[in-house]
Amino acid sequence: MTLEGTTKPSTPADASAAGVSRREFLPMMSAIMALTALSIDMVLPAFDEMRETFGLEPQSPQMSQVVTVFFFGLAVGQLWLGPLSDRYGRKPVLAASISVYAIAAVASALAPSLGLMLVGRFVWAIGASGCRAVAVAIVRDVLDGEAMAKAMSVIMAVFILVPVIAPSVGSLVILVLPWQAIFLLCAGWAMLVWTWTSRLPETLAEHNRRSLRMRSLAEGAKRVATTRVTSLSTLASAFLQGLMATYLATSELIIGDIFDLRSQFPLIFGAIASLFAVGSLANGWLVGRMGLARVVRWASTLSPAVTLVLLAIAVRSDGTPPVWLFLPVLALSLSAMTLLMPNLNTLSLIPMGDMA
Repeated sequence: MTLEGTTKPSTPADASAAGVSRREFLPMMSAIMALTALSIDMVLPAFDEMRETFGLEPQSPQMSQVVTVFFFGLAVGQLWLGPLSDRYGRKPVLAASISVYAIAAVASALAPSLGLMLVGRFVWAIGASGCRAVAVAIVRDVLDGEAMAKAMSVIMAVFILVPVIAPSVGSLVILVLPWQAIFLLCAGWAMLVWTWTSRLPETLAEHNRRSLRMRSLAEGAKRVATTRVTSLSTLASAFLQGLMATYLATSELIIGDIFDLRSQFPLIFGAIASLFAVGSLANGWLVGRMGLARVVRWASTLSPAVTLVLLAIAVRSDGTPPVWLFLPVLALSLSAMTLLMPNLNTLSLIPMGDMA
């Protein structure tokens, strides 16, 4: 696949010939990535209704499992769906992943118990992980270096903008419909994306496909582990994703219960998420001005520094700091992470060449 203005023409299909222009390419990849964000953030305002449905206490922390199980499924799915797309191509794995996503979302909505719903969420997340892994791989197929970093910044900005809107959409849905409608809405969006991406050509050339034999996989794993930039960037990215997962899993309890702002939760959550989007959009500009490595070094200093300030505020306030101080510093800390995550992903992929 080639896109006008890119530097990687060695893939098998021409995007414009297949009806996918460069102008359409980034929105399409963003729509795929948004599947994951929707399935997490739109659900958060419905936790109270879910507790009531499954007979839980009003402030039961068990509902955080709806998020943590999903992140576990994301991690598990990426381990094998990425290699599958390297072997069989991006398009079939993407189509299968979106289908699994939609079917599991419907199954989760129909689950009669919390346990079965969590099983559905796990499978749902596996489908989402395939969508995310393949979208990143497609970008890697057609872009390289700082062009890829800029594209990933735009895609991540859309990915991060979704949480600005999603909680409010979820709140509106549960005003007129049961919480299960949120899951069905996610399934409907998945089918729209499936229809849209059916026009996407295959981006992985036949000669770049990798075997699924154990020896080939072991060689690939060894190469990743022994490539310093890739291994360190991957570990740092995994750590940041763990921090983000913790925030998403506990945000409803922290904002709603500890600070007693349950009715304002969608607005506060969206406001914080909007700063993520600003950081991600700024990242594309910063990479163009400063270079990828310099932005990573700068953000790697800023993120832990702000996090330590947040920790100090919490400790000095006996664990419950003033909300007017806690939320802005939290937003700044999380926004600093958004400068790191897309760039770490790009750094980890650049040395891999044909493997990515």
